[in-house]
Amino acid sequence: MRRAVIDPAVTLGALVEALGGELEGCADLRFDRIGPLEGATPSTVAFLANPRYRSQLAITAAGCVIVAPALRAEAVARGAAIVTPDPYLYFARLTQWWALRVRPPETAGVHPSAVVDPQARLGQGVSIGPLVVIEAHAVIGDQAVVGAQGFIGRGARIGAGTRLHPRVTVLHACHVGQRCIVHSGVVIGADGFGFAPTPEGYVKIEQLGAVHIGDEVEIGANTCIDRGALDDTVIEDGVKLDNLIQIAHNVRIGRGTAMAGCSAVAGSTRIGERCTIGGGAGILGHLTIGDGVHISAQSTVSRSITKPGLYTGFFPLDDNPSWEKNAVTLRQLHALRQRVRVLERHIGEPGAVPKQEDDAEAGRENTA
Repeated sequence: MRRAVIDPAVTLGALVEALGGELEGCADLRFDRIGPLEGATPSTVAFLANPRYRSQLAITAAGCVIVAPALRAEAVARGAAIVTPDPYLYFARLTQWWALRVRPPETAGVHPSAVVDPQARLGQGVSIGPLVVIEAHAVIGDQAVVGAQGFIGRGARIGAGTRLHPRVTVLHACHVGQRCIVHSGVVIGADGFGFAPTPEGYVKIEQLGAVHIGDEVEIGANTCIDRGALDDTVIEDGVKLDNLIQIAHNVRIGRGTAMAGCSAVAGSTRIGERCTIGGGAGILGHLTIGDGVHISAQSTVSRSITKPGLYTGFFPLDDNPSWEKNAVTLRQLHALRQRVRVLERHIGEPGAVPKQEDDAEAGRENTA
């Protein structure tokens, strides 16, 4: 874990004054880093949210531990503590507060090497980095940051307070909302994968839509969001996308949904609000995923899901000989299912099921 070093004059009292929580211990204690329980020093602020690490609480050397009310007594027995209903949320807000103290602010202005079309509009306090290109009629909102080598296409819009890290591409007519974070290598608005097949090959379908991204969205490095074929691809407010994600044309992702790295969504699929998609999961095209659906890592979603809940679809890991045996059985499941259905029809009848009748019935089902 990379250390976050702050002004040594910062005290526990100042931290609690800024973020709240119930202080147990001396308000004048000083801290210079945030860290995990294991390996912490007396100048470390740590937190305990996962019960699996409860055993580390008594032995950690951290000067202060952020804990839930149920662990107050244990935490106070070993030293200073901040008691809060949700330690993990408190930790998240602490990292934001810490980052504001230690990261140098962006310098407002346009770097001399940037190329900004005279017809582009820049808001107040924007920071435009080296070798950035901003085309005509693009709009960059107040206090927005466009990192080095970024590209903002014709008519694109970047909302106020949004930060584009170096080498982000936002192509023509696409919109990124306010207070978003877009990491390096992201491409917003590339053509969707649309082709009409012919005997001679594929004929390109021009992608005439755009991409519309809401407010407070975070997009991880090297993620691609394709523009719509006719209507826009839409990413609603508060969506969080990890690294190396593919969002195809005309997908819509609902408010507050989060997707982990290397997952992908095929064209025209609708994903509801507050969903989670595990790493490496794939969702086929033209499906509807309802609100509150959670997909396990590496799962393949091949049908629409309307009921909230956790869904898993992958073949478990095994040693190779066992896996090969199970794979052979898996390939025979449909035939076995047919045989079971035939047998179920004869339950209660005297005598065994004639083999000829069984085979004939299975043949009729195969034809059907």
